[in-house]
Amino acid sequence: MASRAPFGRGRVRRLFGLDRSGPPPRQTQEGEPLNPWTLPNLVGYLRLAGIPVFLWLSFESGDGRSAGAAILFWLIAAGDYLDGFLARVTGQYSRLGTMLDPLIDRLTILAGAVVCWHFELLPRWALALLVVRELAMLALAQYGLRHGVQIAVNWPGRLSVFPIMGGIFFALVFAGWVPAALLIVGVALAILATALYARVGIRAVRAQRTQAASQAP
Repeated sequence: MASRAPFGRGRVRRLFGLDRSGPPPRQTQEGEPLNPWTLPNLVGYLRLAGIPVFLWLSFESGDGRSAGAAILFWLIAAGDYLDGFLARVTGQYSRLGTMLDPLIDRLTILAGAVVCWHFELLPRWALALLVVRELAMLALAQYGLRHGVQIAVNWPGRLSVFPIMGGIFFALVFAGWVPAALLIVGVALAILATALYARVGIRAVRAQRTQAASQAP
């Protein structure tokens, strides 16, 4: 009988974030130590520090299109994948990382939206919808925290990041319909994801209340 390969297809898919069917790592659960000093968190700190630099380069450009700003935006956006990959490879998961990563993603998107709005690089109605969606996600996150509900990221939410980030990045590089089309597709996926998050969160809170009521004396 042939021996099992040390890196099977399933393991490779998990390392690259393609298979997320398993339970979340124990270190990321509520009540675990923050554990701030990890390699993935270092990437997060660098991403966070790059956002004000990106804004400065963009507004100094005069028209919003700066090679330095575009490259920096791409590096900040790509860092979202890098820190997750490093966490899976090294096993350096942390509670802080799970809270920091989505915050940096939203700040990155909002920073890009501010630049594109100011210089009219993308349709402002789509940017307005994007900002409203991000604010709605913050409200949902607060709702979940108040009720002790942690909602897993869904696939529309994961997929929406790529066209949104891509639309903003390409808008920083050139004019045309491609950046706008990417942004619109991304915003549509993001709104769908938000609706699914809200439905799952409300159901989870109701289930908690029902369980608490059934256990009450």
